[in-house]
Amino acid sequence: MLLTGTFHRSLDEKFRFAIPRPLRDAMGPGENATLYLAPGTDGSLELYSEESFTRLAAQLEAGPRNDREIRAFHRLFYGQVQRIDVDKQGRVRLPAELAQLASLGKDIVLVGVRDHVEIWNLQRWEAYLGSTQPHFDELAERAIADSSRIPPSKTT
Repeated sequence: MLLTGTFHRSLDEKFRFAIPRPLRDAMGPGENATLYLAPGTDGSLELYSEESFTRLAAQLEAGPRNDREIRAFHRLFYGQVQRIDVDKQGRVRLPAELAQLASLGKDIVLVGVRDHVEIWNLQRWEAYLGSTQPHFDELAERAIADSSRIPPSKTT
């Protein structure tokens, strides 16, 4: 499952939006699926399939338990994660407190990022793009160099 692309959406008065078909298809089982909505970085929210969230949880579990900052992150992260369902129209409803956390208004942007979807306030996304896009080449060099040092994952 590889999630890619940028999609503009609108939230309705109940904080619902439709997940675009390419993202829905890549995330898994379709209607009545359970997804996990988590606080993200840079002011976004992150939407995970159950499979992807389970993998993330396993990665987080592998870290040290006696580090104060890691314990604090786990509390803040898992304490705010919520399970959400996809309805028959391919829509999800964001919990109001998480929508508020990411300052989401009517206009939002969905960004496919490998194994999850980020949900951004439109203005925040545009500002992020404006400040980050000019550095794409340097970021690409660093990301590619760092990824070449990571051993390939084992497939089962």
